[in-house]
Amino acid sequence: MEKVTGIGGFFFRANDPKALALWYQQHLGILTIPTSDGETAWQQEAGATAFTPFPETSKYFGDPQKVWMLNFRVRDVDKMAVQLRAAGIEVKVDPESYPYGRFARLHDPEGNPIELWQPAKADAAH
Repeated sequence: MEKVTGIGGFFFRANDPKALALWYQQHLGILTIPTSDGETAWQQEAGATAFTPFPETSKYFGDPQKVWMLNFRVRDVDKMAVQLRAAGIEVKVDPESYPYGRFARLHDPEGNPIELWQPAKADAAH
């Protein structure tokens, strides 16, 4: 059976697409689609990707009006939290360490939920 090889893009509506794209670039290092020659798109590192539908009644994303949540892999969740807080962004680091890694939560300027995931060392290579 043929299978997809990864996520090729994530497209979503925004109240102010240019400002939101700039926020993701400045604070999370995510480049948007190139708009001119010489620009490159964001390149992901190889690693595990969770793809999980949740029940409509799930409270995991916070605001019940939000129907998706981005989960980004990071090398060091604590260092990323310090960097984001220095930019005035509220970040909640989960104090618990799980067998599959550590997590932190934040929201982009339009209130979309974001989860940061520092995979456990054994998971990081997969």
